[in-house]
Amino acid sequence: MIKAAVLEAPHTPLVVRELSAPVLEPGAAWLETLYSEVCGTDVHLYHGKLSGVPYPIIPGHINVGRVVEMNGIVRDFDGNVLKAGDIVTFLDVHETCHNCWFCLVAKASTRCPQRKVYGITYGLKDGILGGWSEKIYLKPGVKTMKLPKGVKPEAFIGGGCGLATAYHAIEQAQIKLGDTVVIQGSGPVGLNAAILAQLVGALKVIVVGGPAMRLELASEFGADHVVNIDITNENDRLAQVRELTNGRGADVVIEASGAPAAIKEGMLMVRDAGAYVVAGQYTDNGDVTLNPHLELNKKHLTVKGTWGIDLSHFYRSLKVMEKYHSRFAWEKFITRHYSLYETNQALADVEDRRVMKAVITPNR
Repeated sequence: MIKAAVLEAPHTPLVVRELSAPVLEPGAAWLETLYSEVCGTDVHLYHGKLSGVPYPIIPGHINVGRVVEMNGIVRDFDGNVLKAGDIVTFLDVHETCHNCWFCLVAKASTRCPQRKVYGITYGLKDGILGGWSEKIYLKPGVKTMKLPKGVKPEAFIGGGCGLATAYHAIEQAQIKLGDTVVIQGSGPVGLNAAILAQLVGALKVIVVGGPAMRLELASEFGADHVVNIDITNENDRLAQVRELTNGRGADVVIEASGAPAAIKEGMLMVRDAGAYVVAGQYTDNGDVTLNPHLELNKKHLTVKGTWGIDLSHFYRSLKVMEKYHSRFAWEKFITRHYSLYETNQALADVEDRRVMKAVITPNR
């Protein structure tokens, strides 16, 4: 039997259940969960704000664990044969078809209609396919990766979903050497975007967010300036960004806040002929009103959205961590560890911004 925290339905407390472990299919493996993150997506799941979620589910879509059993030869994405005891992670996205119009013509596999995600669109009826459980069933074909030498499991889960999501946003932003970049949001996505912006050549990184605890961490990880939304209004924030950019605005602004009101404010922070990338609007939190002439067309603004991640974002962000783990201690993102019996508290702490990163440790 395997213990797992189960979200039966929106707005209901998670409960720990004992589940029967199925026999492994050929090519499948069991992973003993070391760490599973709690991210904003899990808060959205609790509030029922994501469509197509097959409740009840086991949350936990970004995970790291120890291989304990396999049926046949199982290889990681680099072709290495896995063995019991290996510390691995895996891409939460599975069953992307690579055969539909979106996969083959649009080259946008994150919009593939067959795409399924561990801990989000796999339900309990599909198996033990979420990280808030003592073990995770790795289905045949899941893209698994051994943690690189030197990358601690705590560092990987500290970067977690936010690192790969930020990688996608940075890719869309096409930051140039010497750019000034504003990041709206100081959660895991925002701080990872601040790190990656530095690595691709931004000479000035400004993080707009809160609370103060998160902004202190942003400064520690290299942000040149921080602006606290808890003690400023929109006009104050715009004035500060203008002052730091010779009155022009930033070359690139990346939204990673999840707040719809941030969109209009962020567009005003971008210089004329600059770029605005939206990464934080993962759920429907409402509308915003824009003046398309003044705030978009006359500014000659490039606006891009991002949705989810694919293997390239996950794989490359792990390689970034391998290269730079001694410079950026991603494990510092972790504020607190929680047991399976504390998952409701973990969700509440993430929602109320009491923590930077909450991590579930099912086997402690």
